[in-house]
Amino acid sequence: MPQTFGKKQKLKSKKLIAQVFTEGKAVTKFPVKLLYIPVETLDNHQATFAVPKKNFKSAVDRNRIKRQLREAYRLQKEQLITGSTIKFALLFLYLGKDKPNYAHLEKSVDILIKKILK
Repeated sequence: MPQTFGKKQKLKSKKLIAQVFTEGKAVTKFPVKLLYIPVETLDNHQATFAVPKKNFKSAVDRNRIKRQLREAYRLQKEQLITGSTIKFALLFLYLGKDKPNYAHLEKSVDILIKKILK
């Protein structure tokens, strides 16, 4: 299976994102928090990534962290696809106050995906 993060796998629906924030369950492995809800109508798992402007004023820094989170998810999503028949809407939220190390982010995303599969 290709390890891509295509258009159909991106969570863009404002209604669904709001639903994830209000009704979603959360798991945390610092510095990343994962909010998720199971959705029967989805064909694929859908994910989105957020970094608060309050912690990172510079858009360059926020975008870099989001790129790193997307890459970590892209490499780890295979476990999610093979481990679950339920499709999820996922929102990865970066909680840290300083710029992350990519290896630390990748490890956190891996642990979070394993947590929601249990």
